[in-house]
Amino acid sequence: MKNMFEPGQQIETTIVAISGDTVFLDLNAKSEGILDRAELTDGNGKCTVQEGDKIKAYFTGTENGEMKFTTKISGGKADKQMLENAFKNGIPVEGHVEKEIKGGYEVMIGTSRAFCPYSQMGYRQKEESSAFVGRHLTFRIQEYKNDGRNIIVSNRVIMEDEHAKSMAALQSKLKDGMIIDATVKSLQSYGAFVDIDGFQALLPISEIALDRVTDISTLLKADQKIRAKIIKTDWQNERVSVSMKALLADPWDSAVEKYPVGSKHDGFISRIAQYGVFVELEPGLDGLVHVSEMEGIDRNSNLTKLFKKGDKMTVSIKDVNTSEKRLSLTPTTSVEQDKTTARYMAGQNTDDEGYNPFAALLKK
Repeated sequence: MKNMFEPGQQIETTIVAISGDTVFLDLNAKSEGILDRAELTDGNGKCTVQEGDKIKAYFTGTENGEMKFTTKISGGKADKQMLENAFKNGIPVEGHVEKEIKGGYEVMIGTSRAFCPYSQMGYRQKEESSAFVGRHLTFRIQEYKNDGRNIIVSNRVIMEDEHAKSMAALQSKLKDGMIIDATVKSLQSYGAFVDIDGFQALLPISEIALDRVTDISTLLKADQKIRAKIIKTDWQNERVSVSMKALLADPWDSAVEKYPVGSKHDGFISRIAQYGVFVELEPGLDGLVHVSEMEGIDRNSNLTKLFKKGDKMTVSIKDVNTSEKRLSLTPTTSVEQDKTTARYMAGQNTDDEGYNPFAALLKK
């Protein structure tokens, strides 16, 4: 039987069947190609493909009338002819990292020795150099000289290809405005890194809650499940930003109806500035009491000595600007004080002895 393919030739075909330890490939001929199922299983031995899937494979030769293919060259398939074809056609090869030597590693591919420089081992290498010794890894042959006596390989290019494919898949899946489920991986002073399908995105501290967050650990912890919205993607730099705050109702949408001009509200001082204090009326909505609105307080006064964060303050709404999300406030008497004054002016008793000379005077 004459071979339809040359050893090392790459094809893209369809899986027509999976039976036992064999994957059958469509060759548009009377017979199918066969591939070892073990090449397409994950770490748990589960097959990662199914009938009908498209796959790229490399022809290794004919054995007992069967046309055999592989997704990478390893073991007994790694003879000199196959390795040379792997070099010419960019076919991945599987090798065993034997030991660390000067400048890199000695790698065995079948019975051939190859050299992998330190710079070509791993992806953005973070592991100790000795951590690679003893492992079976996938490489691409960068140089093949002297009939296979000088072989230089790279694991890094394989890892970069896999990373690029992973990024392309994520880019097609994760879009601006999408709502996603994520897991908190680590906390930083500026936000949290969260995991989305194996990719780490940034949740800025300003996007966690409607009100100002000073200590992120009071709201989030490692391994916590969250729901967020993708607010920015920068795939060129592999950065994605998400927001929990974007899924919360914006209090400014109803600020005009809820806080009409002239109405009184109790709040708490959330920030102190040189020119005034900010009073929070509800999470995500605060307004400014300018120093010029404070009776008996000079513009040059040190407000941090007169007020402290968390102080309660009753204010009156002076102006509402929803487009710029600004509230102008003025300090006023509390609602409780107003009620007491109203009772007093109505002549109701306010002392224990039941006599109020001021109220009695008003009745005359």
